[in-house]
Amino acid sequence: MLSNRSIALIGLSGAGKSALGRALAARLGRPLLDTDVLVAQAAGCDVAQIFAEYGEARFRELEAAALRAALQSAPAVVATGGGVVLRAENRALLRERAFVAWLDAPTAALVARLRAHEEARPLLQGDDPAARLEALREQRAALYAEVADTHIATDGRTIEQICCELLALLA
Repeated sequence: MLSNRSIALIGLSGAGKSALGRALAARLGRPLLDTDVLVAQAAGCDVAQIFAEYGEARFRELEAAALRAALQSAPAVVATGGGVVLRAENRALLRERAFVAWLDAPTAALVARLRAHEEARPLLQGDDPAARLEALREQRAALYAEVADTHIATDGRTIEQICCELLALLA
């Protein structure tokens, strides 16, 4: 089933896309392409700065270009930004060129994971990141479901356990 297709990881911030992506890429001997990293490289500044200086619309344009580039390369593991599914063109590209795994966890788990990291998350700024994540979940869940080949719960599980589950699905 793996063959020449990339594996794309989708889901909300904190779901484990980057961490699982690193483990999966190492196990498969494939490159890890993180769309947020690709966007930052193309823009010459980090994602938070892109949002602050140019706005979300510009970020989404850069993100779409990064996804196209990632999925045009040799088969890779692609860790996407949480909002990559907002654009119809991105959803079509994901369905066409990748096996898509939707990583998911309860909001409380996502908030705890995000608080454990120093990385700025522009869409989660404000007094109540849990409420913001819930709003994003409501906005995006149907879009994640639309493109996902599998839906994997990550809460209470190690990256190794999740990696093994995904590899079994791909076998």
